[in-house]
Amino acid sequence: MELTRRDALAALSAAGVAVGGGGAVMLAADDGEEGGDTASGPFGDEELATLVAAGEVLYPDAVEGVESFVTRYAEGRARDRPDHAAGTAEAVAYLDDYCRSWFDAEFAALDAATRESALRRMNADTVEPDPDGSDTQRVRYYVVNELLYALYSSPTGGKLVGIENPQGHPGGTTSYQRGPGQ
Repeated sequence: MELTRRDALAALSAAGVAVGGGGAVMLAADDGEEGGDTASGPFGDEELATLVAAGEVLYPDAVEGVESFVTRYAEGRARDRPDHAAGTAEAVAYLDDYCRSWFDAEFAALDAATRESALRRMNADTVEPDPDGSDTQRVRYYVVNELLYALYSSPTGGKLVGIENPQGHPGGTTSYQRGPGQ
């Protein structure tokens, strides 16, 4: 299943981000063209690489287009929320420091199995998420939960779990009168 720009916009909308004019720019721009460039966004290449690497581990294998989806979602989510952007950047920095300490490489440089192991080893899969908590709690809040929320609040991600029209995504009464996947 291919994640699209529309999926990123739907996920941003579900997260309460206004996607009016900025959403139109995101939809109109192809990767590498004006409006699709991430260099001017709230995150640098290293932070985005770590978030994308986390998405590649957290998302099911059936999902394609993870890099562009995660990049658009993360930048859209953080663009007008400097506190959220700072929290995400700190959580990503901790995740990279943790991986350098245990595995001698940043999170994004590790293979998928080691990335998954690193998240489990730090208990990011079981710890209570808290934006003001410990480093691991913040990784769970800003990285793990945020990326999972983005996926499953998008139309494509919703189809993976049998909810074709997540809350906030219009679909009409026909979509509610048939079973999942029909």
